[in-house]
Amino acid sequence: MRTGDAFIRERGYSYLLLLVLIAVLGTASSAAVSLGATVARRDAERHLLEIGAEFQQALASHAGKPRELAELTQDPRAPGIRRHLRRIPIDPLTGRNSWGVVRDAQGGIVGLHSVAPGVPLKRTGFDPRWTTFDEAGSYQQWVFGPRIPSTAPLPSRRPPP
Repeated sequence: MRTGDAFIRERGYSYLLLLVLIAVLGTASSAAVSLGATVARRDAERHLLEIGAEFQQALASHAGKPRELAELTQDPRAPGIRRHLRRIPIDPLTGRNSWGVVRDAQGGIVGLHSVAPGVPLKRTGFDPRWTTFDEAGSYQQWVFGPRIPSTAPLPSRRPPP
């Protein structure tokens, strides 16, 4: 009978070790998924800054204040086809091509921002042209434009019409 008792005790330890192994694997895979999500979000923020630079350059080259984003893809004021952007890019944080628009008192577009919810992971170390992004509480505070006048209204959360 002693051999049988030893066999039962060994099975109990094996079962316990299997449960510990499963718990460790679950914790490790949870950490890997969390790390992967953080890396993807940082990459999306970096891509958003690149798109913001394109928006900033397009708004500056427009030489006026467009009333609609479509005017950046085909400027109706110029004879022929004049494009400041090839297309309106998709927001890498939301996956949609809807953007928050900052307008001046006359209704012209002076800046654009993402409508993504949440607090940015990147909090410091921005390019000198975006020093106002330091410690931003939301992506709506990352406004891309040639020069945002101090009298411009705060960014809205509505996508452009």
